[in-house]
Amino acid sequence: MVVDELLDRATAQTYASWFRALADPTRVQIVEYLARRSRPLSVGEIVAAIGLAQSTVSQHLKILTEVRFVLVEAVGTARHYRINEVCVGCFPSAADVVMGRPAPSPNGVC
Repeated sequence: MVVDELLDRATAQTYASWFRALADPTRVQIVEYLARRSRPLSVGEIVAAIGLAQSTVSQHLKILTEVRFVLVEAVGTARHYRINEVCVGCFPSAADVVMGRPAPSPNGVC
């Protein structure tokens, strides 16, 4: 089997970083929880939903913000987190990429 066109390296690296960020079940739960909310949430609200220590949730949020799945905004002295709808829209399903189906391009937005 000859591959006519490989996924370009930069896009593959971006996707790999996204998959690494979601390689933990707690981070998947956080992304899913934020995606179902229509407003930014405080760390305390996320901690209450996830049921883990604040420091653990904060570490997971840090990883998710680094790949821009989650956006953070200052509200006074607190930080609130929300899902990045644009980035999530760029995220391909693993099956699409592996099976050679067209996947959305990250376009540097995510």
